[in-house]
Amino acid sequence: MNSIMKNLERVLKALANKRRLAILQYLKKVKSATVGDIAAHIKVSFTATSKHLGKLAAADVLEREQQRLEIWYSLAEHPHPAARNIINFL
Repeated sequence: MNSIMKNLERVLKALANKRRLAILQYLKKVKSATVGDIAAHIKVSFTATSKHLGKLAAADVLEREQQRLEIWYSLAEHPHPAARNIINFL
């Protein structure tokens, strides 16, 4: 039970930020994007966007795929149910 609660806390902390919610909303619409594309859309620096993406990926909300020199981000196929519900709401 304790590990379930810790996992839920990790996911909810990753989602508890307006920039990260904007990232999820954008990726829900476009399906896949690079850090630069996402940064331009949410109007945040490349570095800050990369940190937000790292937190979402660490919580298994996003998947990343390297293609040549760029990393493409997309919504995870099977995110935590709490994350899935929030993404559906966006």
